[in-house]
Parts: sequence; structure tokens; C-alpha cells
Amino acid sequence: MNKPFDKIKLHGFNNLTKSLSFSIYDICYAKTEQQRKEYIEYIDEQYSADRLTDILGEVVDIIGANILNVARQDYDPQGASVTILVSEEPVHEQSFDSEETPGPLPDSVVAHLDKSHICVHTYPEAHPHDGICTFRADIEVSTCGVISPLKALNFLIHSLESDVVTIDYRVRGFTRDVNGVKHYIDHAINSIQNYMTEDTKELYQMMDVNVYQENLFHTKMMLKETDLNTYLFGVTTDELEQQETEEIRTRLNREIQEIFYGRNLPDA
Repeated sequence: MNKPFDKIKLHGFNNLTKSLSFSIYDICYAKTEQQRKEYIEYIDEQYSADRLTDILGEVVDIIGANILNVARQDYDPQGASVTILVSEEPVHEQSFDSEETPGPLPDSVVAHLDKSHICVHTYPEAHPHDGICTFRADIEVSTCGVISPLKALNFLIHSLESDVVTIDYRVRGFTRDVNGVKHYIDHAINSIQNYMTEDTKELYQMMDVNVYQENLFHTKMMLKETDLNTYLFGVTTDELEQQETEEIRTRLNREIQEIFYGRNLPDA
């Protein structure tokens, strides 16, 4: 872990932009067309505009902001959208912590801070032939000043059903101190994993690709879960023949690995 930064005496406002963006994937198997339809209905209910607004409201509290306005919309046949206008709360020196510590745990969402924004887009889909269903949520939390979007990382991962997660964090721009010197980052970090709780890290296999000189950090996460029943929708392994069970397991593992590695795997 890097040595903590000394407090910087700034000339004016801290205008560094800290952007956290990640895609969260939930993968499952639904055998019949009816089950695949019911899976999409379940996802639409589980991640409706109202539910996403509640999740986003928690994020706003975690990063330190006030909600000014909310607009939301559920879509037909699936998906949702929410837009929230928020303003940044004052951050008191005695309460602000820039150390590398994890934040709290507990269809489309967009939130705008007065100098920042939060957005979430959802993409539920079901494969018509092999029964694989994938729900993806793309999330971005971008803030200016001393508040950190990384504080909401663990909460968001645990708020959605997350089998595969890809995360990018970038600090952009610069801020000047009282002597006119530019500062391109104001906190110590060498990996996004520094902001994850131990229980999160125990659940996932992780891989980092970081470009320190550009303040770019990338982490991929793949759930270690092996219980096939957690990936089945509308059926359990007790209702399946052994051969069918192994075929489904193979399809699911392939889907998860292709998403994690970001490429199509060759046929066996």
C-alpha cells in the first residue's frame, strides 16, 4: 500500500474528478421458454426503477450528497431508468478519511451531483437456444473534490447479484496547491482491492491491470461459488438427470469465463 498523502493546502476548489465504473453480471440457467420469460419478469421486479432509486439513494448517502430531484421510468418490455439530481454536502475536515479503507456494506439509474454524477443502466437478456440468461448492470459514480466514489463500491457489489464484476477507477484532471503546484491525485491507492472488505475479497477470484503513472486502475472479479442450484431458475438439480446437470454446468462455466476474460472461448 502506498504511503498516505499529506494534507494538501489548495488554491481554490479541489477539482480532481474521481470516476468509478463497473459492470456487474448475474448469470443463470432457465430451461424452458416460460422459465426464461419468468426470469426476465423477476429481474424487472427485483431491479425496478423504484428499487434502483432506493439503492442509488444509499449511494448518495455513502458518498456524502443530497438528493434534489428524482425522475424514473420502467420500460416495456424490460428495463428501467432513473435520474436523480443531487448536490454535494459539505465535507468537514475532521470527518473526511482519504485512507484506503472499504466503504460500507449493507434498468437504468442516473444521478447528477452539482459537480458530479451517478448512473446505472441495466441489460437483462435470455439466450433463446441454450437457456443461459444474463443480467448486466453498468454503474458509474463520478465525483469532484474530496469525496470518494470508492466508498460505495462494496455496497453496490452486494446490492446486486454479482457473479462477474469488472471495475475501472480513474482520477482525472489536476488541482493546484497554494504554491501553484499541480496535483494529479490526492489519495494513496495501488489497487481497487484496497477499498474492498475482506469478505468481498474472499468471495471472488480477482485480477488487476493497473497503470499507475496514469492513475488508471482496473480489477476483474469472478465469484468462487460452486453450488449449481444458485444458478438455476425454476428448477433444481434434483429434477435433472446427471448428464443434463453436467451440460448445464459446462454452459454456465463457459459463459462466466467468457465474460470474465472478455473473449469467446474456442469450442471444446
